[in-house]
Amino acid sequence: MSTPPDPVELYGPEYTRDPYPMYAELRARGPVHRVRFPSGVCAWLVTGYEAAHQALTDTRLGKHHSRGNAAWRARASIMPEPQHSQLQVHLLHQDPPRHTALRRLITDAFAPQRVEGLRPRFQAMADALLDGLPDAGEADLVEVFAGRFPFQVLAEVIGLPREFEDRFDRDWGKVVQPVGPADPGRPAYEARLRGLQQYIADLVVHKRDEHGEDLLSRLVAARDDGRLGQEELDSVIFQLLVAGQEPVTNQITTALVTLLRHPAQLATLAGSPELLPRAVEELLRHDSAFELTTWRFFAEDADLHGTRIPAGDSVIVSLCAANRDARQFPDPDALHFDRSPNPHLAFGHGIHFCPGATLARIELQIALGTLLRRLPDLRPAVPDSGLSWIPAVLARGVDRLPVVYGTPAACPVAHGPDAAC
Repeated sequence: MSTPPDPVELYGPEYTRDPYPMYAELRARGPVHRVRFPSGVCAWLVTGYEAAHQALTDTRLGKHHSRGNAAWRARASIMPEPQHSQLQVHLLHQDPPRHTALRRLITDAFAPQRVEGLRPRFQAMADALLDGLPDAGEADLVEVFAGRFPFQVLAEVIGLPREFEDRFDRDWGKVVQPVGPADPGRPAYEARLRGLQQYIADLVVHKRDEHGEDLLSRLVAARDDGRLGQEELDSVIFQLLVAGQEPVTNQITTALVTLLRHPAQLATLAGSPELLPRAVEELLRHDSAFELTTWRFFAEDADLHGTRIPAGDSVIVSLCAANRDARQFPDPDALHFDRSPNPHLAFGHGIHFCPGATLARIELQIALGTLLRRLPDLRPAVPDSGLSWIPAVLARGVDRLPVVYGTPAACPVAHGPDAAC
């Protein structure tokens, strides 16, 4: 077994804007690499498709934080107490059999037949968000649409009351963007955590009194009859509220950025909406909002594709790197709407495969189809270098996406024949 060289730094503006050149270099060197995150924590990154596929189903790798060693805990457990103990015992940090029991409590709400039946309702939401826009002009698609649509959909699916939908602060979603103890932004980070935790506590009280049949009500009932602990209840609601909408917002933005970078494909999709299902799959493969998985750990020293991994060190799978592996996807850096088959890993694989994948696909189809239909001649309002990519460690997306749409107004004659519109 060989030991990789010094850790590769997975941060910086160039990496955040476009990590794919680095991923290509790492894949060429091998499937497993020592990397360092902004927090200073080091991990082992899996990059190739086949290696990623195997790691996501490797029963030796567990996800419960108790498996992490002291070196990992010293830098990775950034969320302070009591929130870490009270909000971090959701499905992403559980192993069977507890993971199986928790997942069973939420899957019915996201069943394909159920969410497909809600498609007309989701379409009405998407159209309503754009009804107030002029026929032509400029807009920030995150502000007017991508930052709002997924949360409205989530509220409908899980049974979030309207008053709680209105009260939710999207800024709370930033709690998944690590802020170290010495960071100047730490007080604001901890304030977000406390605000979100109080919101969840109030929501639980409301749902306990309401006695509904929706997912949130069923989760509260499961707490009351002993199937869920209080920390598990709060953590699952935390996961639903944050992981249930922010990644979809990010995926809408990454898909739109990709299309704006490929105007010919954008025009093709705008003129042929029947291509949307396959186009969405290719956009998910080409640039996924879930860039990296969350931590996994070996209980004892183990070999992973020829690399020795110490017990308790974190193993991370790069879904984005796997989805650009030429051994699985010919011409991987290009955008091909007719790519088939397209077994991308944008939603993960194995027992932690995203339970909301069908819902997310429907949201993406509706979002892109509606935006391309309602905002013709869509084009960027700022250069590509002007986009601000979110600083999240595991996710990709932009926090603003200014665009211009509609037929440009004619240049005033006073500007002269050489004026540029």
